[in-house]
Amino acid sequence: MISVNDFKTGVTIELDGNIFKVLEFQHVKPGKGAAFVRSKLRNLRSGAVIDHTFNAGIKVAKAHIDYITMQYSYASGSDYVFMNMDSYEMVEIPAKALEWEKNFLLEGMEVSVESYNGEIIGVTLPDKVTMEIVECDPAVAGNTATNANKNAVVSTGLQVKVPLFIENGEHIIVSTQDGRYVSRS
Repeated sequence: MISVNDFKTGVTIELDGNIFKVLEFQHVKPGKGAAFVRSKLRNLRSGAVIDHTFNAGIKVAKAHIDYITMQYSYASGSDYVFMNMDSYEMVEIPAKALEWEKNFLLEGMEVSVESYNGEIIGVTLPDKVTMEIVECDPAVAGNTATNANKNAVVSTGLQVKVPLFIENGEHIIVSTQDGRYVSRS
């Protein structure tokens, strides 16, 4: 159990039969009435973000999430297959659980698979990933008055805005948090 007064960003809790990660929290002490904690929580099963207000001092169950290092192997229909690096066991994760993450999954990539009581609830990617440009708009001459960018598509199909000097076949580093270009590889 954890008191809502001890919330920190990233803490995982059980609430109403679901598992949530605390994204934001704020302790509020109004002039009149009891103190409370206003929080923004992400449902780890559905990905939905909700706002929830707790009375100050109440306790909620803490959810223990296990992180297992696995290697992405391949996509099989509507599932993505990962291999446990210790036991060589293969695990399939449905594509709907990896809506954002699938934009960055490259064969052989090591990721942390999150599980709760044996139920796989998601994947934690590295902060940055090196990807190859497979399609790129041509640079337009004279279009450099501002910090100009053009559209490019990487090997996973993700569309990224890149500087004009980037060409087809080049490798770039992309942030997995927001899908933005970081630098050349």
